Amino acid sequence: MTLKEFLNTGDRFAAASGARLVEITSGAAVAVLDVSSAHLNAGGVCQGGAIFTLADLVFAALVNQGENLTFAINSTIYYHVSAREGDTLRAEGHVSCAHHRIPSAEVVVTDQDGVRIATFTGQAYVGRNPVSFDALQ
Repeated sequence: MTLKEFLNTGDRFAAASGARLVEITSGAAVAVLDVSSAHLNAGGVCQGGAIFTLADLVFAALVNQGENLTFAINSTIYYHVSAREGDTLRAEGHVSCAHHRIPSAEVVVTDQDGVRIATFTGQAYVGRNPVSFDALQ
């Protein structure tokens, strides 16, 4: 099983929200989400939690490229502008610090026009439970 398959099927919350990883390379990852009416908050714009879930899925792909299962210990998101129904969101991230025990990464979420919707940063803890993937893709 690849890391992409593991996360796209194993992260049931992200999958149920419609977020899906489309690319994972060494130290980088991309996921997408089509904003539907189910993603809207009471104000009629995309719920911040949907955007966070998309970015967090990319973060998981970034920090789990090693030998042991890794989980977030800190994450922050800054919402620049609202996403709207019909938008296609793209979250693209990279590892900013490949520390052996506490790696960190940054994810930028844009819409179909390249407008920056949000910026996510996070740190993770590399656990002691080994996990094995056949390949990143």
